Amino acid sequence: MTAIIEVEKLTKSYGRRRGIADVSFQVGEGEVFGFLGPNGAGKTTTIRVLMALIRADSGSAKITGLDCWDRSVDIKRSVGSVPGEPSLDGNLTGGQILEYFANLRGGVDQKYLNQLVERLDLDTGRKFRQYSTGNKRKVVLIQAFMHKPRVLILDEPTSGLDPLNQQEFDGMVREAREEGRTVFLSSHVLSEVEKTCTRVGIIREGRLVKIGGVHDLKDIKRYEITILFAQPVPVEAFAQLEGVTDVETLNDGRAVRLAMQGSADAVIKAAAHYPVISLTSYEPSLEDVFLRYYESDGRPAKEVAANVV
Repeated sequence: MTAIIEVEKLTKSYGRRRGIADVSFQVGEGEVFGFLGPNGAGKTTTIRVLMALIRADSGSAKITGLDCWDRSVDIKRSVGSVPGEPSLDGNLTGGQILEYFANLRGGVDQKYLNQLVERLDLDTGRKFRQYSTGNKRKVVLIQAFMHKPRVLILDEPTSGLDPLNQQEFDGMVREAREEGRTVFLSSHVLSEVEKTCTRVGIIREGRLVKIGGVHDLKDIKRYEITILFAQPVPVEAFAQLEGVTDVETLNDGRAVRLAMQGSADAVIKAAAHYPVISLTSYEPSLEDVFLRYYESDGRPAKEVAANVV
């Protein structure tokens, strides 16, 4: 597979503030690559280097074989991007902003543009400053996709979107992949990456700690299930089940909180033997997951960074 995005030992320091250090990865043509990490991990810094918004201290970054800094104008012709924090003229309407970007690119397929507006249910007649966070995100998503770029670089693209629009976004990414286009997508939400990506790179504290297939996320995906029963239940009924890593008894034995990894099938079947009042599932933040997974053996994240796969 031809590499469309090539990053080699990329480093950017902000002095005392965390940046990125020795980040290396490749993204193949037609691939949907997830760049996963908690807030402040270095995702946005990496993307800003790719988009030539900031210059790296050392290392290299290329898109379609061109240096991201030296050939930034050429690269932007074939790239659609969504910034993490869009800054657009608040006095222009959504339609005017999209028209401006379309003209900037020499025109776009108006039929396809209208389809995107309809799919994301955007009111193009309102001023940008009047939009909610979700509607502002719709504007920048549409401008990124509307010219059908060869490469899409998306920084937290679903932030602020409601569930229905998140589904539409997932469909837009699938269509781009089916058309052979490349998507680089940053996120701090495990489930989002699982749905859309074929391969992931995981970054923490500015360092890449893992690269692998999306199926490798099962190694770090942890969540909790709390089950409230009508009567006390024996904790032993759940302690040894597949997928359960820890059990805590609550409410004088009438409830259990289970730390989970993997499928919950065995837990659900076991709970069915008792009268259940409620069942809730909670997915911890990615930062919590990383703290448990990457520091569970007492090693700091920078040591784990040596074990890139």
